[in-house]
Amino acid sequence: MVYSFKVFKKSSPNGRLTLYLGKREFVDNITTVEPVDGVVVIGDEYLKNRKVFGQLLCSFRYGREEDESMGLKFQKDLVLLSHLVFPDTLNSDLKTSKLQQRLLTKLSASHLNAYPFTFNIPLNSPASVTLQPGSEDQGRPCGVDYYIRIFAGEDASDKPHKRSSVQLTIRKIQYAPSSKGRQPCTVVRKDFLMSPGQLELETTLDRQLYHHGERIMVNISIRNNSNKTVKKIRAMVQQCIDVCIFSSGQYKATVASIETQEGCPLQPGSSLKKTVYLIPSLSNNKDRRGIALDGQLKREDTDLASSTLLSDPDQRDAFGIIVSYVVKVKLFLGAIGGELCAETPFILMHPKPKPNKLIREDSEAGIEAFRQDTIDDYKPSEEDIQE
Repeated sequence: MVYSFKVFKKSSPNGRLTLYLGKREFVDNITTVEPVDGVVVIGDEYLKNRKVFGQLLCSFRYGREEDESMGLKFQKDLVLLSHLVFPDTLNSDLKTSKLQQRLLTKLSASHLNAYPFTFNIPLNSPASVTLQPGSEDQGRPCGVDYYIRIFAGEDASDKPHKRSSVQLTIRKIQYAPSSKGRQPCTVVRKDFLMSPGQLELETTLDRQLYHHGERIMVNISIRNNSNKTVKKIRAMVQQCIDVCIFSSGQYKATVASIETQEGCPLQPGSSLKKTVYLIPSLSNNKDRRGIALDGQLKREDTDLASSTLLSDPDQRDAFGIIVSYVVKVKLFLGAIGGELCAETPFILMHPKPKPNKLIREDSEAGIEAFRQDTIDDYKPSEEDIQE
């Protein structure tokens, strides 16, 4: 039986550098991160007195592109890792994965100059997150993106020429842990002036961990020992976003909500137990600016950003975006009584997919090719032809 595996391919505009990757999503397991392994095919012309470098880049955009002026840019491009791919004198002891071994065998059989590379993404680097732009916004959206760049040059610090470089977007993601965690519960109480008792609100979720698209069951228990009247109940899922580069970059966005007056008005001395259901989804927030989404790849749909899991909450990358979720229940007591709110945190993530079949010697590669990076009005010069 012949197994097949998917390979992503992209070439430079002059066709002399071709990048092959087995996947574009790399999992952060908090303690380890999957390595980025691939293969570069180099044209014969670049084997003479040429060097080819590979870089892992993290791009953080924290402002709209249309607001940039007079050299001011709201974007930071960080080179996390840089390696010499060719000549491979430093990579002679590089351990290759099964994917790389299979690709090297296939490409070498076609008389192509193939060289492997491996990048280890830093542990504390931020996850791929995109902030949803508004309908009138232009240019790249704000967020964190990762790229693999292969280029020809004399030194790793050289500015790559577009005609002799290739760049492919990847994502750093996290999947839901196997443990479901404790059952979340929040209890809040409120005292009132000239009232002998308290108003107590208790909210409980059926579990701590939810997968995207699942229904969240919120159990609400109200004990009204005060002299106030509860007129209305509202429950909502709020996405909490922390743009770490700004000291005041925290804000919340409601991604699902429900409002009810069933059982209300709740008179003094009464109690009420109620269950409501909420489903946070991107389909109900398509046009909302500022909602955090999972890092987006072209040709692929995305979803609401998953909760960010940190090994140490105090060690936050300054160029990252931290996402968390809470269920907020609010009781309305009228103009004089005010409100009573309870927030219960939970985790929203994608489930870990089933492991792929192992790559065997008789495996066949299904290649998904991207169009070559293009340059507007680019015409080959004599220098390009001589290369």
